[in-house]
Formats: sequence, structure tokens, C-alpha cells
Amino acid sequence: MHSAPYRVKVGLATCGIASGAAKVYSALEQALQGTDVRLERTGCIGMCYCEPLVEVIAPGGESYMYGKVTPEDVPRLVEEHLKQGKPVRELLIMGEGAETDDYSFLQGQHRILLKNCGHIDPEDIESYMAVGGYEGLKKALTSMTPEEVIEEIKRSGLRGRGGAGFPTHAKWSFTRQAPGKQKYIVCNADEGDPGAFMDRSILEGDPHSVLEGMLIAGYAIGANTGYIYIRAEYPLAIRRLKVAIQQAQERGFLGERILGTDYSMQIIIREGAGAFVCGEETALLMSIEGKRGMPRFRPPFPAQKGLFGHPTSINNVETFANVPRILHQGAAAYNTLGTEESKGTKVFALAGKVRRGGLVEIPMGTTINEIVFNIGGGISTGKPFKAVQTGGPSGGCIPAELGDTPVDYESLKKIGAIMGSGGLLVMDEETCMVDVAKYFLTFTKEESCGKCTFCRAGTYQMHKILERITEGKGREEDIDTLEELAEKIKAGSLCGLGQTAPNPVLTTIKYFRKEYDAHVKEKYCPAKKCKALIEYRIDPEVCTGCTLCARQCPAGAISGEKKEAHEIDQSTCIRCGLCINSCKYQAITVISEPRVTA
Repeated sequence: MHSAPYRVKVGLATCGIASGAAKVYSALEQALQGTDVRLERTGCIGMCYCEPLVEVIAPGGESYMYGKVTPEDVPRLVEEHLKQGKPVRELLIMGEGAETDDYSFLQGQHRILLKNCGHIDPEDIESYMAVGGYEGLKKALTSMTPEEVIEEIKRSGLRGRGGAGFPTHAKWSFTRQAPGKQKYIVCNADEGDPGAFMDRSILEGDPHSVLEGMLIAGYAIGANTGYIYIRAEYPLAIRRLKVAIQQAQERGFLGERILGTDYSMQIIIREGAGAFVCGEETALLMSIEGKRGMPRFRPPFPAQKGLFGHPTSINNVETFANVPRILHQGAAAYNTLGTEESKGTKVFALAGKVRRGGLVEIPMGTTINEIVFNIGGGISTGKPFKAVQTGGPSGGCIPAELGDTPVDYESLKKIGAIMGSGGLLVMDEETCMVDVAKYFLTFTKEESCGKCTFCRAGTYQMHKILERITEGKGREEDIDTLEELAEKIKAGSLCGLGQTAPNPVLTTIKYFRKEYDAHVKEKYCPAKKCKALIEYRIDPEVCTGCTLCARQCPAGAISGEKKEAHEIDQSTCIRCGLCINSCKYQAITVISEPRVTA
């Protein structure tokens, strides 16, 4: 080994562990016994598409990132790189000698919130403090009044990252000015959008930043108690939060007379049961109080009468994680990023038909095309880019023609979409947009708390119509009915879940009307996805009669003699796709043809 120790980091966030990183860590732990190599755990760096990730930092500081590492690769890494100083090129994705283009994944980003994720040990407060952790809190408590803290957040231009984009300083100011001695600060970590994992990754990779943000916010509004409402499906995030809270208490950053000042604060974790509606702030408060999570009428707003009837300020994980950086580095350093109305950066969970899926952090105003192609590496299937869905079930589907749209609150609103909490789902030409709308309506229909009729009954009726359309039973008036229902649900629903639930339907009708017309008028699915409107056919000129497809068919719909062309009985076929996946000769194709002339 070299005189100075190597450092080896293994990404042990949920994505890494699910890919086998814990086994890789154990193999390294065993292989490095008796050496001076420092083995460290860390969170998710964002490159979820090539987990498990192992970073080797040489004595001189050079970094080498290995992707898709298995326990079987560990002996080579130890022998060739750590002992001989020769990087294993076949596994290398970043660093000198790497033959991949993965650099562009990080180069296209501006990492503020994710700066520590994948680099520090999330279970070691010293690791956080070594990169400036708790300096923002020290500055706030020792040299600033609460009003000056709020003014600094105002100058930064920070807006709530939970979806609505409400100015953070205004929410804090309203709560501070509200009468009453007892006030609360609440962190909304109930990340419920399908495919979203921004909050989870920050909590798993940098939990102290969220605690520090809550402490600063608590000082600003005059709260001595904070709650973190987090879904129970995030066990690793919960465990690391508990570790962080204990460490912060031991170091005097949390508890009584913090840093020797008159300010005291406690932070309590409340685990939610996974109801999507509890992401809405008033339903969240009801759940913390031990009641059924349902929205409250507003006004009064939580800043006036919130948790247990006291003034309460609620922000999400990403918002709080921004606060220490703003206080430590100053508002001017933060508000130079982004657009005039949308300052700073935004974290997105990039998923779907994209080559490099994972977490990305970009300055507000970055275009959709830049995210999909420069950072995400383009469409994974090689098919043409069709659309992106932003904002989860409450968001909108944006067509590829609008790929130059800047990602900020105002620009997305203009085209009928929303920022949401930060999910970004990429779709190619083989995606049926009617089916996508039905998928998201299925989710919001099932997650509706049922309190208001517009949401409860309206989403049910919209979903029923979409089901009928995808089954080839659509009526001429269905599309107009969907639009009418959508507008009434938006206007009449009590909370954000109902008010935004129609967005996927409205945007798909607006930008992909031809697909709806094809389903309704001609009874076919252009993307060949809706089961009732497609057929699987075997080309007799290509089929070799190997019988593999017949053996895979669970419905017994395929017949034919060995070494002779086979046939599919369309009345028996359940359109499961197992036959086409098993065929080695590409003899089976999916067909969807117009059945009725418009």
C-alpha cells in the first residue's frame, strides 16, 4: 500500500442497497482488513442508473468512480487499484482512464442541495461539520435577529419546493407575526408522488442539513418545537434522522440553550402511513394530531391556526435543506442562480425512458431538453422522445415539441403543467398518452380522502371514462365530458390533490388530441399499448415452429406443429406479451389498426 491511505466510499442509500451495495460494502470490509485503507459509507450521489457505486480516492486526491460493482469485483479493485495503483477500466465510469460519457451527468448540474450527498457520511456529524455544517445556524443565532434571518431568506428569493412555490419568507413572516407564544415548525417529508425520491435521498445522504434548516426556521418564527412528518416506507431515512437528532443534541445544536444562547428547540419524528393526501399541509397536521388525514377548510391558514390550534409554518425537505446554505454563504450567492421569479436550483427525480435515471439538481430555467439529453443522456430505447410528465399525478404531460421550455414555476404554469415536488418522467413514442392519463387518474382516485364530492366522485367518473376509451368503447362526447369534469373538479375541490388531479388529462387532451380521437373514433391505439385495441400476430414467413412461444403462453392461445408456423387465437389471447418477449426470431409483432373510419 502507499504511504498515505486510500479512501473508499460506498453509496449506501436505498437505491444502492437495493442494487446490492451492502454486499459490496461487506466484501470490501473483509478484503481490507489489516490495511490502512479507510472504508466509508455515504449517500446517493444521484447516479442511480449505475448503482452500486464505489468511489476510490487516491492519496493525492484523485477520484475514481466505479459503477455496477458486484462483490465478485472487489478482489480486482483491491489488488489492481489499491495495491498496484492501476484503475480497473472496465468498471470505471468517472476518473482518469474512464471510457464512458458519464461526466456529462454531473457537469450539467449545479449542486447545492446535493453537494454533500454521495460525499459525506450521513451518520457522522463530524463529516457534515467538516464541509460547513451548522455554520448557518451559528451565524443566525449569534449575529442575526429573527427578522434579519427572514429578510435574508427574502433576498435569496427562495420559494417552497413542495410544489406550489409559495415564497418561504412570507410563510415564515406570517407565522412569526401571528399572535400566540406556542408556535411550531413542521417538515413535510411525506413524499408521495410515484417515482419521486428527492426528499428520501436528501434525508438519507445529508440529514443534518434538514435539521439545521428547521432550527434556523424555528428561530426565525419563534418556535421551540419542530415535527418531521415522514412516511414509514422510508426506514433508512428515519433511522439516519434519528441518528442525526441524537448527534445534534450531543453537540449542543439541538435541545436547551443551543450554542449557549437563549434559544431552545426539540425536533420530533412522526411516521405517516403513506396516504398521498397527507402531503397536503392541513391533512398532514391532522395526521400529526392523531386524527384522520383530511384537508381542513382555509382560512384560517396554518400560519394563523395550525398544529394543535397554534401558528405553524410548514415547508418540505428540499426547502429546509436550502436554508443553511443561504445563511452560510449569503443570499446574493444563491439568488444569482435561476430566473427572475424562480431563484436557486431544483432537484428532480429523473425516471422513465431515459438512459441515465437518478437525481439531478439544475438551476431554475434549465430547459427540458437539457435535462433529458445533456444530463439524462437521451432516450434509453433509442425511440423518438415523445413527452415528459412533471409534478407527478398532479402534474402535466409536456410534448417533445415544447422541449425548449425552461423549467421554472411560471414557464410550466403557462403550458398547463406544474413543478410539483420534482418528479420528471420521460416517455418515448411507444407510450400511450391516454393510458398515461388513466394511470395517474387511477392513483388520484384511489388516494382521494373522499371529503369533497368534486374530488371523490369527479375523479371516479373521469377514470371510468378513460377506462372506456382505452377499452375501445369510447363515445364521441367523452372527450368533451372529460374536459368539463376536469374544470369543475379543479374549481370545486377543497385541497390541492383534487384541484390538480385533472392536470394529466387536460394536458394530454391539449397536446395529444389525435391519440384520443384515434381511440374514440377509430378504435385503435397508435402506441400499441391498450390491450383491448391490439393483437399479437405471428408472421408465418419468419416463424420456425420452435414452440417456445406456445410453451410460454399462460392462456394456451398459441397452436401449431413443431417446425411449422404457429398461430395465435385472438379470442383466447390475453395480450400479456410473454410470447413476443420469448421469440428469438422476431416473428411476433403487435398490431393496432383502425377499426372504424372517422
